[in-house]
Amino acid sequence: MRLAFSSNAFRGCSLEQTIGILAGIGYDGLEIMGDAPHLWPPDMDEARAESIRAALRRHRSAISNVNAFMMCGYRDPRTGRPGTFHWPSWIDADAETRRARAEHTRGCVEWAARLGARTVSTEPGGPIEGRPREEMVRLFARELEPVARRAAELGVTLLIEPEPGLLIQTSREFEEFMEGHVRFQGVGLNFDAGHFFCVGEDPVALIRRFGRRAAHFHIEDIAATRVHHHLPPGDGAMDFRAIFAALREVGYDDWITIELYPFQEDAPEVAKRAHEFVRPFLGER
Repeated sequence: MRLAFSSNAFRGCSLEQTIGILAGIGYDGLEIMGDAPHLWPPDMDEARAESIRAALRRHRSAISNVNAFMMCGYRDPRTGRPGTFHWPSWIDADAETRRARAEHTRGCVEWAARLGARTVSTEPGGPIEGRPREEMVRLFARELEPVARRAAELGVTLLIEPEPGLLIQTSREFEEFMEGHVRFQGVGLNFDAGHFFCVGEDPVALIRRFGRRAAHFHIEDIAATRVHHHLPPGDGAMDFRAIFAALREVGYDDWITIELYPFQEDAPEVAKRAHEFVRPFLGER
């Protein structure tokens, strides 16, 4: 297994600076935030991409995933203001807003392919806001399909990340969506252990049940209350020894990304502390 840290905690630094900081701590790579100021598709060009590639080469680093979940750089073209929810959703009631989500994700997929990343993670459908669930599930599949097909063409997998409070929260909801609505290539699972813990599931049991199907893993700690707030590993109630034992049991040997976006003010220190806590688990037998 290789260990990465998400750049979404480093929004006060350039992506090139972030690559250097994380490599200096000892991370094998990083997850790139598909958002301003790191990889916001409207701001990307080949010169920008080559600067990122050069930094990765210089620091002998690699990309674990492109995280296209957040869209803090988005501004509603009609008002110039951010979206009414934090950012556009795949199932937003407004078609133009849904199109913004799709275009952003497509852009992240295309730049991920050019940078050599194999996966792009995205939100699991957004908030339902009182609308019929089955209708929203069908809408999500319909909006996702053309972007997923484009990802498959480029050799990238678009990963759905179940999250508390959004359309797909649980492992069962993810499986039902994949089995009942996805009739196209290019879609996979971003397994966020903390998110599953928040909705009352056991991450260890889930890893044993379908961990082989996950293309990428997020980890963070969560308090015993199961409130959705990312904590540095070791500060909450997650059993990381059991989590990593289960990952080895199912033969997972790819990227594990620590995601701690709430800690922007002290990101380097938190990243170092998280690395010191988690790294030993990767070598346990």
